[in-house]
Amino acid sequence: MKWYADGAARFTRQVIADVLALGWVAFWVWFALGARDGVLAARAPGDGLVSAGNRVHDAFSDAAGSAGRVPVVGDDLAGALGKGTDAGTTLSDVGRSQIEAVETVALWLTVALIVLPVVFLLITWLPLRVRFARRAFAARRLRDTGRTDLLALHALNTMSLAQLARFDGDPVDGWRRGDPEVIATLASRRLARLGIRG
Repeated sequence: MKWYADGAARFTRQVIADVLALGWVAFWVWFALGARDGVLAARAPGDGLVSAGNRVHDAFSDAAGSAGRVPVVGDDLAGALGKGTDAGTTLSDVGRSQIEAVETVALWLTVALIVLPVVFLLITWLPLRVRFARRAFAARRLRDTGRTDLLALHALNTMSLAQLARFDGDPVDGWRRGDPEVIATLASRRLARLGIRG
């Protein structure tokens, strides 16, 4: 495949377009990662709940252990304090749920902010580049195998009436007769239009 034109002007435009396409992708990746970091900052309350829940759980667990050593009422007191550990566990679970929700939102926001712009690029920029590459490859192959009459015929079919009127004689008649000068002129115009050296 031939991805770039031979002519300097078209080559420059293609390179600029490709650099802009890469810049587009890089910008959206950078923006998506920044947005993800911003969303992940919202998990701080969840981290606080997990930490507080763990402290509550540990405090009640230690208290229940100590209360269990008190004579007569120790077991009852330890059982009552043991229920406080459940409150700490519940608090930690709520914090973890909040953290998971924030991380899920951050993940899907990042994916959306990267995928949507890249898909937009793929349906706008990429088909143009592939179409040029296919046409340029086919035209170069015709040129290299000496089938300039086909290039000339294609030029006749794609040139505007104003361009055809600029010829001194009848280019169609010259093509039919196999006039090498007319065929070479038409073929070189078609190649130039595609950005390929004649």
